[in-house]
Amino acid sequence: MKRPVSDALVFFGATGDLAYKMIFPALQSMIRHGHLDVPIIGVAKAGWGVEQLRQRAHDSLSEHGPVDDEAFAKLVSLLDYVDGDYAEPATFDELAARLKGAQHPLHYLAIPPSLFPVVVDELARSGCAKGARIVVEKPFGRDLASAQALNKTIHAVFAEEDVFRIDHYLGKEAVQGLFVFRFANRLFEPVWNREHVRSVQITMAEKFGVAGRGSLYDSLGAIRDVVQNHLLEVLALLTMDAPDSAGHTEIREKTAALLERVKPLSANAIVRGQFRGYLDEQGVKPRSNVETFAALHLEIDSERWRGVPFLIRTGKKLPVSCTEILVELRSPPIAEFENDTGDLVRLRLSPDLEIALTTQHKKPGEAMEAEPVEMSFVQRPDGVEMTAYERLLGDAMHGDPTLFAHQRAVEAAWTIVDGVLDMKTPVIVYEPDTWGPSQAEALAEPVGGWHDPEVQP
Repeated sequence: MKRPVSDALVFFGATGDLAYKMIFPALQSMIRHGHLDVPIIGVAKAGWGVEQLRQRAHDSLSEHGPVDDEAFAKLVSLLDYVDGDYAEPATFDELAARLKGAQHPLHYLAIPPSLFPVVVDELARSGCAKGARIVVEKPFGRDLASAQALNKTIHAVFAEEDVFRIDHYLGKEAVQGLFVFRFANRLFEPVWNREHVRSVQITMAEKFGVAGRGSLYDSLGAIRDVVQNHLLEVLALLTMDAPDSAGHTEIREKTAALLERVKPLSANAIVRGQFRGYLDEQGVKPRSNVETFAALHLEIDSERWRGVPFLIRTGKKLPVSCTEILVELRSPPIAEFENDTGDLVRLRLSPDLEIALTTQHKKPGEAMEAEPVEMSFVQRPDGVEMTAYERLLGDAMHGDPTLFAHQRAVEAAWTIVDGVLDMKTPVIVYEPDTWGPSQAEALAEPVGGWHDPEVQP
């Protein structure tokens, strides 16, 4: 059954950093592409009026733009503002009046999770939740218990089908391309299992540090910031069983089912690190034990993947900025053709999209010897693709949850990492522009070590 399109967009936290960097550019782009023509109401407590919010939107687009004069004029005509405290019923009574009878508003909570309960309760009391959908930003809790509590709070008012847990990473073109790579190519599916795959590595490296987010990052760390969500999402897309179709129900069920088969992490399967100089970052606690690097060894307890090591690594102040997957296939059937570089499938998700196959080719000469050769296809961003937030906001307004996390998947992902969130494992200092603590090498030693991505300058 076709779901109704949202007839109003409300975004809480309208004066905040996320709105400034991501939401205003996405709104202008949606208007420019003809995907948004409903009232847009910002809500915040800043002592502002609507003209100040419109100026904030213009400043945002000037910095992250460019400003499209026609689209911005349309944005201004649609934009309204409610100023008030989220704990005050009057704020939500005013919001209800501004909605002017909208039947299916979309409420986007670009605010800290600690504020979710009071906002959800007030949306219900004021009638603003009737027929509505809600979008919540990650992190979806801080651990399994808080994620379950958060889901309970939201479900007291909104049905799961009306809850959209937004993670911009799932809206990225390259991440969606991973799904197409898996299931649009008959070539790979027959060998995508433990009989043929020896190991899998996923590396998300960042050359920069905390980039002025010291206080926020120090409340999260690498595991909460990118492992529990981004990297486990990539793992699920890479290893899930084929859905019956590309429909949202099938995809979300298969990714959740995969994550539920990943064994929970133990202390001896993770190495945490912290780059030298992190403690000097503004907002970081003087003796912080928060990790800026994490390497882990995961196992999937399924018939398809049992016994295959999955190695995940992420960190800041590493030599390059790059997200890459390396799938190593098992040795060829003839021992004479074995060498140090077997058949590989390399998938780069950023900074550009690259699909590369390393296969064996006859080495020139009289001997029947093989040597590896890599064939690759590279697609560099051309600046015209739809941004992640534009795509995700549009999908939420149409009630399409395909690219949003389901409750099952969120709780399964927290279950995987919950046992190592207590920070009892040591944090090891590593030098900037290196690949993290040397202790991480032991995790990958059984498969010949880590593959370090290389990025052309």
